[in-house]
Amino acid sequence: MICAIAGFIAGGALAGVLILVLGIALSIIYTVITYRRYKDIDDLNTYLSKVLSGNDVPDITDQEEGELSILKTNIYKATTTLKFQKELLANDKKMLADAIADISHQLKTPLTSMMVMNDLLLGEEDADKREEFLKTQSAQLDRMNWLIQTLLKLSKLDAGTALLKSEEILGSILISDALKAFEIQMELKDIAKEVTGPEIDIVCDRNWTLEAVQNIIKNCIEHMDEGGKLSIETSETNLYTEIKISDTGCGIDEADMPHIFERFYKGKNASKDSVGIGLALAKTIMTSQHGDILVESTKDVGSTFFIRFYKTII
Repeated sequence: MICAIAGFIAGGALAGVLILVLGIALSIIYTVITYRRYKDIDDLNTYLSKVLSGNDVPDITDQEEGELSILKTNIYKATTTLKFQKELLANDKKMLADAIADISHQLKTPLTSMMVMNDLLLGEEDADKREEFLKTQSAQLDRMNWLIQTLLKLSKLDAGTALLKSEEILGSILISDALKAFEIQMELKDIAKEVTGPEIDIVCDRNWTLEAVQNIIKNCIEHMDEGGKLSIETSETNLYTEIKISDTGCGIDEADMPHIFERFYKGKNASKDSVGIGLALAKTIMTSQHGDILVESTKDVGSTFFIRFYKTII
């Protein structure tokens, strides 16, 4: 109004009117822009309130230019990341609950057996019977110790606290060390062994990889009858080095094939003492080193496990 009056005095009525109209137009434009800006800020505030309350929030599809649009996009990215992390946390909690339930179930059986044996020992006077009960308890303690140690190893790998140190080792040495633990067991079951293939260099954590290979061999031996054969073959391609372990056992049922590396899963052909974590541990160890374990099996013919050490991360 002041500019319009000044324009009227200095330039006449037309100049005053033009200045007045221009001033009104600029005021209207400024008011509209300010209103929209505050409305966008209020919408963002409402959006963030929904996020903080844990409610489902709509996607931001604003494609306009400007600082507020960039802010909206960044806020949407942040909320999407938070939502994803929330889903991961929920899945982790579910997996933890399932794992605790499985562990409780696996420990309950040997504990119950030991409690029964202990009650029998208290009232048993026969020396032979007492020795038999003590042997049974000793076997159950060994089973519990193996289960707990294996679960601790899995927990370390899951939590990322296990330090896997890569070193170069000859495949023949790794295989030889893995077989040493089963020499007596294989002799008792009259299981023949055959190791073939070229010498290969493997880059891995020696101790953890030895654990994985031994779990595979243990699984093969447990599913073979007397007089079976364990075959181990090494090979190498441009992508990976491989240890192939084959048995002449009962094979894996087709329905069990997608689940054999799942924790606490016991297939139809599993032995009565099977817990269902040996193969899961082997798989976890290999994937933690950017490797993998594959399996092929024919029922009543045998199974073949392919332990692969990739030369590049895939």
